[in-house]
Amino acid sequence: MTAPRHPDGPVLVVGSGLAGWSVVREFRKLDTTTPVLMMTADAGDFYAKPALSNALVQGKAATQLVTTSAEKMVATLGVTLLQHTQVTGIDVLAQEVHTATKGAFAYRQLVLATGAQAIRLNFTGNAATEVMSVNSLDDYAAFRTKLAPQARVLIIGAGLIGCEFANDLAASGHAVHVVDPSAAPLASLLPAEASAVLQTALEALAVRWHFGTSATTVDRVNDEYVVTFANGQTVVVDVVLSAVGLRADMSLAQAAGLTTERGIVVNAQLQTSAAHVYALGDNTQYASESAGVSRTLPYVMPIMAAAKALAQTLAGTPTDVQFALMPVAIKTPALPLVVAPALPGTVGSWTKVEEGIWHFVDGQMQVRGFVLCGAQTSRRAEHTKRVTA
Repeated sequence: MTAPRHPDGPVLVVGSGLAGWSVVREFRKLDTTTPVLMMTADAGDFYAKPALSNALVQGKAATQLVTTSAEKMVATLGVTLLQHTQVTGIDVLAQEVHTATKGAFAYRQLVLATGAQAIRLNFTGNAATEVMSVNSLDDYAAFRTKLAPQARVLIIGAGLIGCEFANDLAASGHAVHVVDPSAAPLASLLPAEASAVLQTALEALAVRWHFGTSATTVDRVNDEYVVTFANGQTVVVDVVLSAVGLRADMSLAQAAGLTTERGIVVNAQLQTSAAHVYALGDNTQYASESAGVSRTLPYVMPIMAAAKALAQTLAGTPTDVQFALMPVAIKTPALPLVVAPALPGTVGSWTKVEEGIWHFVDGQMQVRGFVLCGAQTSRRAEHTKRVTA
């Protein structure tokens, strides 16, 4: 490992989401003296992004989702925080980060925790640019302001976030439509029977599904939106919300010449293709113990595991990250779900074990993943033990 160009420089973290703050917190448990500098494009307050998709029914404003203020995080962890700071570039040879308004900053080690951006689809129509997405506190605040009581909402996308928002909005008294090219909700994660159960559960909240088609045109007519689908059908709503997924924010990494694919490519110690530059979180494509397989892991538990391992490496003890099986709880109270997906590329099929339980089984009849729904979600630990790594 090459010596850092600025051995007395700070650990510099770009991004103040869960990944950024978690690695700082873990690092401070090991090293209380090395300066830590964090740069963020927003205020830097700490909050759980997954809470954005189930906060409406709780009546929570954006400010109520902040669990710890930026000021308290700074005081507790002893960091320097540059708020509302736009990072414009990274010089990996000089080991410097450049900003739009505050100059250049040297680093001993650099951590890219830039997260992911909402995927924006291209629509036609005079209101194409008025389609909303919720990927931050500011987004949530704008979305909540737009929602009048009993507003009609079209959600574009029936994946994890789309289904969570559909449940939250419908339970909050809104008329909800969901459009998706797939044949059922959460089609890429669930066996067909589980998707059907979820569809029925959300229909009981009056969610209206539009499968096998997609939104193409968004027009504003007076105070309403008329959305046209590819199949020619139209719906009239008050708000249009895109929930078609996230794309890793790799712009800084790509401009700096780092290796990127679906995310910023890192090795087992979370180092990028540049010395002294690391990445974790939604922007990162992790190496895997399985030969030839790498993956993005846009969930909370992998971020926590990565933060602990990276903190050790930053503090001088190079440590490989190891991801245990980490089932994901999907926040659809109409039908609680716990999903443990198989590794990408795993060949197999879904088998129903008993009511509300499915296993993903490979050709050797080894359990590689599972889905639990309803009351069966309480058996998460039991079925986690059954999965072959």
